Amino acid sequence: MTMSKQDLEKWNKRYAEDSYRKGNPVTLVEDWLPEIPVGKALDVACGAGRNALYLARFGHRVDAVDISPEGLKIARQRAAEQGLEINWIAHDFDQPFDFDNDYDLILVMWYVNLALVTRLCGCLAPGGYLICQEHLNIDADVIGPGNKDYRVAPGALRTAVSGLELLLYDESIETSPEGERVASARVVARNGIPS
Repeated sequence: MTMSKQDLEKWNKRYAEDSYRKGNPVTLVEDWLPEIPVGKALDVACGAGRNALYLARFGHRVDAVDISPEGLKIARQRAAEQGLEINWIAHDFDQPFDFDNDYDLILVMWYVNLALVTRLCGCLAPGGYLICQEHLNIDADVIGPGNKDYRVAPGALRTAVSGLELLLYDESIETSPEGERVASARVVARNGIPS
């Protein structure tokens, strides 16, 4: 079985069993979104849409992409309940994808594909923002994936976005709202000076 097929089955099962209930946006997104002009946004690996819905509530025109049809089904239902229009796209990022190149904001939350993150830097409009948070590969007792393939090495995320202006970069261990310790690398970066 290929990794993509395993990922698809894993996430479809989690969403179908309703075992992935996170509804609030990622804190990093909540903290930074008021600073970012409203425009065209992309949410990569959007899952059940918690961040995409938040972006749409702020007035962004959102493309939201995920591998899981079950996750997207939940996301569509939530969007309909809230009267939000979002362009939901089912896609496996192990396959080629033609991104637009004029996004004002791109989110990549907890989906490790540093080559994709670097590629997405080139999909930002002048002045566009990238917000990304990943599990950090660190020797500490923290939650998250046990497989190091689903974590980033120290410094790797900074390298992946090296063509952008860094507004925030940190690697730290924090306590989640649920009281769990999380090791993460976080970046907020901008594509040069707004035009």
